[in-house]
Amino acid sequence: MKLPHFFVLAALVLSGAAHAERIKDIAAIQGVRANQLFGYGLVVGLDGTGDQTTQTPFTTQSIANMLTQMGVNLPPGINMQLKNVAAVMVTADLPPFAQAGQAIDVTVSSIGNAKSLRGGTLVMAPLKGADGLVYAMAQGSLVVSGAGASANGSKVQVNHLSVGRIPAGATVERTVATALGESGSINLELRQSDFTTASRVVDVVNARFGADTARALNARVVAVKTPLGASERVAFLGAIEGLEVSPGQAMAKVIINARTGSVVMNQTVTLDPSAVSHGNLSVVISTAPVISQPAPFGRGETVVAAESQIEIRQQPGEVMMLKGGASLADVVKALNSIGATPQDLLAILQALKASGALRAELEVI
Repeated sequence: MKLPHFFVLAALVLSGAAHAERIKDIAAIQGVRANQLFGYGLVVGLDGTGDQTTQTPFTTQSIANMLTQMGVNLPPGINMQLKNVAAVMVTADLPPFAQAGQAIDVTVSSIGNAKSLRGGTLVMAPLKGADGLVYAMAQGSLVVSGAGASANGSKVQVNHLSVGRIPAGATVERTVATALGESGSINLELRQSDFTTASRVVDVVNARFGADTARALNARVVAVKTPLGASERVAFLGAIEGLEVSPGQAMAKVIINARTGSVVMNQTVTLDPSAVSHGNLSVVISTAPVISQPAPFGRGETVVAAESQIEIRQQPGEVMMLKGGASLADVVKALNSIGATPQDLLAILQALKASGALRAELEVI
């Protein structure tokens, strides 16, 4: 029996047994994180695809302010008609331990009505953090992966033209202090809270570095004692990240995306004895034109009317018995055997959960 693709993917990916993973893959060191930066800037040098300045007055205001800072004073009341300039928002992630002078990538996004940023150059724009301080300065030529053309009302476009990237387009100007074990301990934060996994991490670390080196604070945080020297501390944390741990088995869960019809189940999903009935009801409406015209040499006009026929088709329902304690593979085969589509599966799983037969948490996203 051939299974639908969405069932096969779920079964192959989620049915495998739990295996050991590195601590660096399932946990992160508390405080070692990226910081978001943002800023406002201007992209110049566009080929007539910039903002329509009559509809985006902030673009002309920004140009006027920039020219004033350069010693160019515009006459009052002048109406600039610019086509090669676009107002943009610049965003970037400041990586942990970033030092002054380090280059980071930036993303440039149009906030006006520019048609394309292709071929443009970002003028120096300060990037600020959540505290309002400037942490980097961005400038450079944009790389836009899209392409497009239009003529006489026809338009062709590939990918997105109003967002571009500048690789290594910003220079870090201010560092973010990160306290890494200077107090003699660090906290490991599991990416998913689980008491079993936290306990196993403690056991693995203590077995490698001695008793009382690590202790679990809760289902997510594990406190680890660290050496006092900076060099020793870095080597110690690197060794911890390389240790392998077998994560605890996840709780039974079914994720349903009601918008796309996607359904994903993990290997711990089981069913109690239950019966599922599935049937299809379709309504077919066919419309044919009916032409009425007068007799030869008679008076009157030809009239075109429509005649519709409505037919209701109902396929016989099927009842499938699901045995108690069924595994994921059994559930997949049973639902596939009754011809359940993704949309049918949404209703079937919700009904099984409501009846108490589905031994899993049901989450709709």
